[in-house]
Amino acid sequence: MIIRFAGDSGDGMQLTGDRFTQETAAFGNDLVTLPNFPAEIRAPQGTLPGVSSFQVHFADHDILTAGDAPDVLVAMNPAALRANLGDLHKGATIIVDTHDFTARNLTKAGYSDNPLDGESLDAYSVHPVDLTGMTVAAVKEFGLSRKDASRAKNMFALGLLSWMYGRPTETTTTFLAKRFAKVPDIRDANIAAFKAGWNFGETTEAFAVQYEIKPAVMPPGTYRNITGNLALAYGLVAGGVQSGLPVFLGTYPITPASDILHELSKHKSFGVTTFQAEDEIAGVGAAIGASYAGHLGVTSTSGPGVALKSEAIGLAVMTELPLVVVDVQRGGPSTGLPTKTEQADLLQAMFGRNGEAPVPIVAPQSPGDCFAAAVEATRIAVTYRTPVLLLSDGYLANGSEPWRVPSIDELPAIDPDFATEKNHGSGDDAEFWPYLRDDATLARPWAIPGTPGLEHRIGGLEKGDGHGNISYDPANHDFMVRTRQAKVDRIADSIPPVEVDDPSGEAKVLVLGWGSTYGPIGAGVRRVRKAGYHVAQAHLRHLNPFPANLGEVLKGYDKVLVPEMNLGQLSLLLRAKYLVDAVGYNHVRGLPLKATELAHAIGELVGQAEGIDIDLGVWGEPTQKEHI
Repeated sequence: MIIRFAGDSGDGMQLTGDRFTQETAAFGNDLVTLPNFPAEIRAPQGTLPGVSSFQVHFADHDILTAGDAPDVLVAMNPAALRANLGDLHKGATIIVDTHDFTARNLTKAGYSDNPLDGESLDAYSVHPVDLTGMTVAAVKEFGLSRKDASRAKNMFALGLLSWMYGRPTETTTTFLAKRFAKVPDIRDANIAAFKAGWNFGETTEAFAVQYEIKPAVMPPGTYRNITGNLALAYGLVAGGVQSGLPVFLGTYPITPASDILHELSKHKSFGVTTFQAEDEIAGVGAAIGASYAGHLGVTSTSGPGVALKSEAIGLAVMTELPLVVVDVQRGGPSTGLPTKTEQADLLQAMFGRNGEAPVPIVAPQSPGDCFAAAVEATRIAVTYRTPVLLLSDGYLANGSEPWRVPSIDELPAIDPDFATEKNHGSGDDAEFWPYLRDDATLARPWAIPGTPGLEHRIGGLEKGDGHGNISYDPANHDFMVRTRQAKVDRIADSIPPVEVDDPSGEAKVLVLGWGSTYGPIGAGVRRVRKAGYHVAQAHLRHLNPFPANLGEVLKGYDKVLVPEMNLGQLSLLLRAKYLVDAVGYNHVRGLPLKATELAHAIGELVGQAEGIDIDLGVWGEPTQKEHI
């Protein structure tokens, strides 16, 4: 089932969706969520730009996306209905709070007539309910003003939907009791509204059907619901523990990365220090200083912040210090779409610095995978003495899914291998050279300032090979540029080969993705395979360097489809490096790719490769002309 809660920014839709998600996670369903909210702090009430929504897709089996088309829309006002109606499939259920369908609000939403009175909604199962009026009546005993009482209408809606889908209610009542413990009237009113919504569903004849979505069968383990930003913060903590390094986050708040700062600030017991700097440049500068001092330096931002940090990242490339740069991508350019998602920073991560300044790039594929990606970014940064760009995005950052908590022995050991002795010459002539290389990794030694005998200086000017003194020698500069590139290339020796999911072994088309397109690609591929056609799928975590076997994999298929939320950035890199005619599937709508549309694109390419016509049905459901 796919449910979307929608209303004004002040209607509590994010809280409502989050509580329904927590109930669903506690029940044991697999789930994926998609919060969607305006960029404005106080968006205009009752208008389309002010609509906030939260979508949750839950099932009794493994699912990969937040869903394309909601089965149920809860609309708290006319603007919420109008803004989301186009996403619904025919026959979807619409629950509408009729209280705000006044002439003024209808006009604000762009309606000339009340859609509840005409035939425009006949294709849907519409349930007009005075949610606000019943909420006010349910909490009357607590003596709240009508305005304060009506604010609990989101809890009434949550109670109704919790009844419809058999969600456990204990987690919500416990949450409300704890959240509003200091204001008993508000606490009791919200709990009463929640229970009233449940009882309304149970007693009214308007909702004659109650749905049962059984728990999903999952691999054994301890699970929790987790967002991408939370998982990423935990991954950075784990990276610090596994490497034995104190974590230092130097950052400046920016949507949608700020929650990483909020979370890491809670973990001083793990040796985490957080510094909210006055600007983006100060944040990354402080992180580089922390790395120089022997900490795990981290800075978090979004695309505009990466632009500001680019010179300092180049400094970290030249000084060859560990640094994790987290870029939670959002719609651009400039301020762009602050609360919407995008994948358009790949080329910026790859080339967005002056000079030859190669930086490894790692990208998670799901909210839970942000944990593993953060640990991997830490491993590469510490082992190879290099800044690493970790490319998350707004969809992963704010979305959530069940995450199996890993055991400690599943995490990699990360050895900072600090320099403790002089490394050049012998006896009284022995010196410490900060730019000698490890034979396996080409990493330079990392010496903590203050270590006796290992005094050294590093900076942004070119270094002489080995001794590290400033050098303007042309041959040395050429050598050092090539060495820094070779060090990043050497990372490919320590990453796993790209794995191809090709069950039949007969596919002529490979769908290759990176980042958060993993879910839509997987769902689209499933539909095409269920229709009886062959298609292969692979996903990249490491984007610089690419896995060593990627070139051979690409050569094994007649056609390669690369879906991205940009205008073809990975496609460009693949064409340049491997001379493969990658076909792009590109949308930059500020929203995740839709599996239905992607299934059609995959089917069309499979048909071209096979020389046949393919019909995947109106909604991408796997059908052939015989309607299998």
